[in-house]
Amino acid sequence: MNGVARIGVPMKQLACVVMVLIMVLGLGVASAPAASPAKPKSSFEYEDRIGVVKIKPGGPIHIACWFAVAGSEATLGIDSKRGVEIAIEDRGGKLLGFPIKLTVEDTGCNPEGGQAAATKIASDPTIVAAIGSTCSSEARPGAPILWRAGIVTVSPSNTAPELTSPKRGPEYAGYLRTAHNDKVQGAVAAEFARKKLAVKRTATIHDGSPYSEQLQAVFVATFKRLGGIITSQEAVAPTDTDMRPVLTKIATGRPEFIYYPVFIAVGGHITRQVKEVAGLERVYLMGADGMFSPDFYKAAGEAAIGMFHSSPDFSAFAGGYRSFLEKHQKKYGGKPLSVFHAHAYDATMIIFAAIEKVAKKAPDGTLYIGRQALRDALYATKGFKGLTGTLTCDAYGDCADPRIAVYQTTADNVKKLVMPDKPFWKPY
Repeated sequence: MNGVARIGVPMKQLACVVMVLIMVLGLGVASAPAASPAKPKSSFEYEDRIGVVKIKPGGPIHIACWFAVAGSEATLGIDSKRGVEIAIEDRGGKLLGFPIKLTVEDTGCNPEGGQAAATKIASDPTIVAAIGSTCSSEARPGAPILWRAGIVTVSPSNTAPELTSPKRGPEYAGYLRTAHNDKVQGAVAAEFARKKLAVKRTATIHDGSPYSEQLQAVFVATFKRLGGIITSQEAVAPTDTDMRPVLTKIATGRPEFIYYPVFIAVGGHITRQVKEVAGLERVYLMGADGMFSPDFYKAAGEAAIGMFHSSPDFSAFAGGYRSFLEKHQKKYGGKPLSVFHAHAYDATMIIFAAIEKVAKKAPDGTLYIGRQALRDALYATKGFKGLTGTLTCDAYGDCADPRIAVYQTTADNVKKLVMPDKPFWKPY
């Protein structure tokens, strides 16, 4: 050999190796192709744990009501619906520059109607929030249906204690109310009977609904605590018309007072028939807000003269209530039909305030509203100045500033079909 070392690598392979080294080391002959630039992220993001309602420019903010607007208890729901309508008008029919759309579903003041109305509302993904229901019996099945769809609801007239009880269950986590809790109303009624009228012996009647049964239960517990005697606790069905058998049974206990927090139809039958039963001719009679309506006077007639009702204290409402009544008179040609119109107004207004807190508008004008965010904003309501008082929501959805008074029916009330507006007695 000549003393020259030979490497056993073909020239073509050597050239390839050199080129790879040049590329890796970036020595300049050939450079690796540049990576594609990352796409810029959108400048607008809105996330919510359970869902987002998107409203295009010009589209409506859709609110639903589920109220009893037909049948024997229609005045309760119509009264609340009017409160919602006036609230919308007071906002100029718009929120955040978007028109407000209102849908109303009838509930019938019974569980079946509440379930049907809630199911229909839950099937519409455009609905942002709901106001309702009218009766507690509707809310029991209906509120969980709405919350499974991510729709929060605020009731102006449900008062059954179970709906905001710590034991109510997570399926009611999207439920609130501006109505009082009947833990308050039942206690006030009992204090009135025991302290103001000084009666010692009382009987009660309920219709099996959550509202009626739980309200009389609070009354009974408070009356006993105050040293009174409960002579009888009776139940009737919402469809019953002949109350004489129950009233005859009650008469054997010789009560001085009968508390029957039922609805209009049943309340009318009891009131008309009670004085026909021997031993009950001089007994005091008292109902509650479920039949505090001119329609009750139509059902009961002159037999209602002199009886009492527990109900919200209208004289304790905020200054804006007088203006509300003027608007109501102008718009509907008369006074409110029942007792929860102002509570419905307040329910609507706290929903609007919560939407304004959580809604965000994208650069293209689309409005985004988070369902969980809206629910949380409603529960965070504190010190809200409403018609019914200052509203602050607790951890279980009770938002009311509860003021309950007792009213007495006069002959003029029955003749003119107008509920008394000045309290006969109040505990404060």
